Amino acid sequence: MYTREGAFDRRLVLVDIENVVGGAVTMAGQVHAAQAAIEVVVSPRPNDHVVLACGRSSVRTVGFEWAGPRRLRFRSGIDGADLELLDILESEHVGERFTEVVLVSGDGIFADAISRLALRNDTVVTVVSRPGACSRRLRMAAKRTLHLDYDPNATMEVA
Repeated sequence: MYTREGAFDRRLVLVDIENVVGGAVTMAGQVHAAQAAIEVVVSPRPNDHVVLACGRSSVRTVGFEWAGPRRLRFRSGIDGADLELLDILESEHVGERFTEVVLVSGDGIFADAISRLALRNDTVVTVVSRPGACSRRLRMAAKRTLHLDYDPNATMEVA
């Protein structure tokens, strides 16, 4: 059984990196730019538990290029990354283990799980997404929504 005592000031940061970059991650520069943009908005803390999710085709680039501690989940299919993060939200007692949850994605598939977490008075739920890329249902489910300054078309690999 989980208790809230150990959850004091613990934050879970769930990142659908393909949602941030606008598709499969094929270049190191995409990961570096996405991580930098996320860190500006999220302001990393030493005790953050970061989980990255992506499709199978992106896992090598994401796994090698993301700097710092993180957990990496991947799954094939159009909604593979979403389903991996949704599995964490629904099966890992997130509300009991963390005082704050940050979801970096704009996909509406998370709306119900985020809504359930947001209903807890002791869990702060934040959604971070590119402007115009966040579903209305997800925005309404979260306690707050922050905009990510990342242009998927601006990232270029330096040769």
